[in-house]
Amino acid sequence: MKSRTGIANSRHARISESAAVVALLGLWSAAWVWFFYRHGWLAYYGDAEAHLNIARRILDSRTPGYDQIGSVWLPLPHVLFMLFARNDALWHSGLAASIVSGASFVLAAAFLYAAALRVSGSRPAAIAAAGVFATNPNVLYLQSTAMTEPLFMACLLAVVYCAVRFRDTHSWASVCAAGVAALCGTLTRYDGWFLIPFVCLFILATARRARIAKAALFAVIASLGPLYWLGHNWWCCSNVLDFYNGPYSAKGIQAGQYYPGIHNWAKAWLYFRSAARWCAGVPLLWIGAAGLALSLLRRPARWPAILLLLPGVFYVWSMHSSGSTPIFLPDLWPNSYYNSRYGLALFPALAFGAAMLAARVPARYARIAATSIVLAAAAPWLFQPRPDAWITWKESQVNSDARRAWTQAAAQYLAPRYHRGSGIITTFGDITGIFRAAGIPLRDTLTWDNWPQWPAAVARPDLFLHEEWAVVQGGDPVQTALIRAGARGPRYELVKVIAVPRAPVLEIYHCCIGLTPLANDTSSLHQSPRRKERLPADEDR
Repeated sequence: MKSRTGIANSRHARISESAAVVALLGLWSAAWVWFFYRHGWLAYYGDAEAHLNIARRILDSRTPGYDQIGSVWLPLPHVLFMLFARNDALWHSGLAASIVSGASFVLAAAFLYAAALRVSGSRPAAIAAAGVFATNPNVLYLQSTAMTEPLFMACLLAVVYCAVRFRDTHSWASVCAAGVAALCGTLTRYDGWFLIPFVCLFILATARRARIAKAALFAVIASLGPLYWLGHNWWCCSNVLDFYNGPYSAKGIQAGQYYPGIHNWAKAWLYFRSAARWCAGVPLLWIGAAGLALSLLRRPARWPAILLLLPGVFYVWSMHSSGSTPIFLPDLWPNSYYNSRYGLALFPALAFGAAMLAARVPARYARIAATSIVLAAAAPWLFQPRPDAWITWKESQVNSDARRAWTQAAAQYLAPRYHRGSGIITTFGDITGIFRAAGIPLRDTLTWDNWPQWPAAVARPDLFLHEEWAVVQGGDPVQTALIRAGARGPRYELVKVIAVPRAPVLEIYHCCIGLTPLANDTSSLHQSPRRKERLPADEDR
């Protein structure tokens, strides 16, 4: 029997070890954030730009407040980003989101390490899990941006760790901790909603006493997220399912379009499996799959493996049933990039499987096995050490070429000419990136999220349109309002036209009544003709 001194020393050692792991992961995360920031890649994803600006507009808007959270994207990432996006420099640089995503990456890897150690009892196996997780450049890129995957991974792996701890302790505290982690996951990505019944089954299957009470406690805590979001959608949109079937939902945006995998299980699995291969690399895909197969045969690792596989099941099911989560890959029709990062849903499971495989090696070879697994998993990136080989970065780069070109051109034009407080009427979405790049506060813009001012200005510009500037895309409601204003209201002069291949024409107008006219600049990037077709979004919105 251990003495009190021995128990205290053991506990101190565990705390010191955990602190060392977190510190190393934090330094590693910060180094990669700096790498991507130095190259200007933090806002390549269109949705990363949108997440940043939604977080900012909650506090910095013509009509700031709760309603600016929106109704489709879940709120927790925006609330956390908001804490840092309120700072002008952090918002302008994009680092506001990197702080949250980087911290999420550290927590995710730390929880994975702790779960693998508790399940296997092997420190080399736990190090292998964290090493595989931390050396994947697709994860490292997303943890530097405003994308929501790192935060969800942290929530998922926290649930798994708490579940493993509950299996060993059967404590109410572990149930509550798992419920809180699951609650955060349900407020981050819809994958989290799918986890709730399976964690309840796990508690029912493993609890020794008060099974129903403990499962019910978890379900109540975790379900607060979905219940809140249904109520929020009813409050904001008079439709509890607006996030699912509303006009700005993924289903609404993609209605009537065909994507591989719809009502076809084989294709849904093919595209998801291929995305996982692109994101994780071929060696880890096979190593992790072997480890997961062994885990399903061994009782201690079975339930953690099942819980970690659930996000992948969710995406395959969603691709088949709803068609609202399509995946396009460069080696499969239509040979393009779209939502390829969904393959990372399987990545924590593969990292865990790799750790369980290392744990099966005799103790004297454990360190060699763990090192070999980490090197094998990192081999694709070591042999091709360039961003073009990292599909998450490549997708963001390919799909944002046009948007970044006109954003930069418009920001460069407005920054030296715009005077604070003079006002800009526009829409929202991708256009908002112009104002972040130019350092123009969002409270100086009048957008369709500012009710009732924006609809009044668009419907009766002669009475309610007082902004000095307008930034429009051809055919949008603001351009129509400017044409209407020319008859009886303020007269706007076209001062800048920005035309980029495969993107709508962007036009900047300046009010010329009572103001000194500006030089008319109708130059275009690449001398491209005007186009009005919509550029595909970077993410399933």
